Amino acid sequence: MDYIKRLKDLRVDNDRTQAQIAEVLCVGQTSISSYELGKRQYKVEDLIKLCEFYNVSADYVLGFTDEYKPLL
Repeated sequence: MDYIKRLKDLRVDNDRTQAQIAEVLCVGQTSISSYELGKRQYKVEDLIKLCEFYNVSADYVLGFTDEYKPLL
């Protein structure tokens, strides 16, 4: 599973809209749409923010592990 799909799944599983995630990242909703469609790549800083927001490891988001467990 690629990280773009994993981030979209995390968004949907947490009942968040693209607009809400855009606020977290201080970008427009169209940027989130572009990320999820694979038209743009997330910046490393944004990936870190999303890992913190969803309380998951970068290894999980990036697909190095399928073990989903919240960070302590």
